[in-house]
Amino acid sequence: MRSRSVLIVVYDGVQSLDVTGPMEVFTGAGEAAGTSDAYRVRTAGPGGGPVRTSGGLCLLPDDDLARAEPPHTLVVPGGPGTADPDPAVVRRIGELAPGAERVVSVCTGAFLLAQAGLLAGRRATTHWAYCDSLARRFPDTAVASEPIYVRDGNIATSAGVTAGIDLTLALVEEDLGRDAALLVARHLVVFLRRPGDQAQFSTQLAAQLAERHPLREVQRWIAEHPDDDLSVDTLARRSALSPRHFARAFAAEVGMTPGRYVDAVRLETARRRLEDTEDGVEEIARSCGYGTPEAMRRAFVRALAVPPAEYRRRFRPRAPDGTPSAAPTGITAGPPAHTPTRGN
Repeated sequence: MRSRSVLIVVYDGVQSLDVTGPMEVFTGAGEAAGTSDAYRVRTAGPGGGPVRTSGGLCLLPDDDLARAEPPHTLVVPGGPGTADPDPAVVRRIGELAPGAERVVSVCTGAFLLAQAGLLAGRRATTHWAYCDSLARRFPDTAVASEPIYVRDGNIATSAGVTAGIDLTLALVEEDLGRDAALLVARHLVVFLRRPGDQAQFSTQLAAQLAERHPLREVQRWIAEHPDDDLSVDTLARRSALSPRHFARAFAAEVGMTPGRYVDAVRLETARRRLEDTEDGVEEIARSCGYGTPEAMRRAFVRALAVPPAEYRRRFRPRAPDGTPSAAPTGITAGPPAHTPTRGN
């Protein structure tokens, strides 16, 4: 099996998860593939000395960035340190990039790529909060604020923090196949793959976890039973509240009405089923609470601007040889991520 070198750039003010997220995926992929050298991952920083992350963690790089050899995959993490970067770091990124087969940025690492002249004339993304700034500072870059990652040629940029894990999993799937990526995702307790075109801030991610236990239990029930009767009256009975009180309390604590929340959960579950199973559209529609394929089609077109069949064609993972991957058996969509943080 071919061994691929990965060099992760570190510097003072780097976001630690932007470093360790891709590192854990690459190193875990080697173990999943049954070989310890599928990826040779190293870190490099200015002078090879310790750097302090934005969270206060001290990292000791493997190499001096100035002496590092061009790798197969160059990873440039983000963090507050990108606001006023060391010119030598930016310059060295620009020198290493032409010799790398892939150049990857995580979060605001896109600013370092742009300053190194690597994003001129390309499409790119970064954390949602910094997309406008990236577009203003580098008008020759087509900044896309919606996707969690963007690939343009051999350069890939990702959105905030954990989107770097999604991008790295996509690279592993491309290199080693779906099974290796799936094993790593399971180990890290993350979804195997979020499509790059998935919005950074979808309706699903906008939802919050309710404060009161009965409402949290209702959220759990919705996620586990999308095909059930999820009307306000039924959900209110489960929470032992009147329908009016339930609807008000749910909207106040979750950030959206019960109806919108149910729609989001059903859509997210259907998307996962289309990506990760070979089940037919009719079966998925029924199991996700849509009742009919036409009702699911309308929901997809309204929310995603594509019908279910086209969504599956676009986002179903492909094997390294370019053929559609066989869906893994025994995998079902997990409960939705109830995080109020945008840009994950």
